Amino acid sequence: MKPRPPAMRTKRRYILARILPYGMKVDQKQVYLSVIEAATSLWGDAATGLAQPAVVFCDGGYAVVRCRRGTEKDIATALATVTAIGDEQAALRTVATSGTIHALRRRIKPIRLLSETGEMKLGENYFTVYRYPRQKVDLVEKGIKHQMSLFFTEADLEER
Repeated sequence: MKPRPPAMRTKRRYILARILPYGMKVDQKQVYLSVIEAATSLWGDAATGLAQPAVVFCDGGYAVVRCRRGTEKDIATALATVTAIGDEQAALRTVATSGTIHALRRRIKPIRLLSETGEMKLGENYFTVYRYPRQKVDLVEKGIKHQMSLFFTEADLEER
């Protein structure tokens, strides 16, 4: 069977979304299920079916979501409503929209931890400090049974 010529193919748009918190390990299928759930709860089954959202890439803290042209604003709005991926709390933040995946891959910037990591005590708990670009700071509780994450900025740490 011969492929369709470009004029007869359905037009697609691709949305690059950053997965927060940084360093979270996610499965592409779990991201897809979260996106579909968010779009369905916001726009309904019919509109989500017309948009045909699909996660085509998920790695390095970023995900690329494919949808039909004209529905990219609806899907980007639905991405903002994602609160969990699988069992973990997470958020998807739209970075860019394009007609090709290649253009979006150029927009992906690797997320590097800053070298200043250490330990901090808040109350009776000890936390490991992770610093990120743009003055974002994560505190991860040291514990055997569970871990608790706190999110601060540089200004919040200076007040302590």
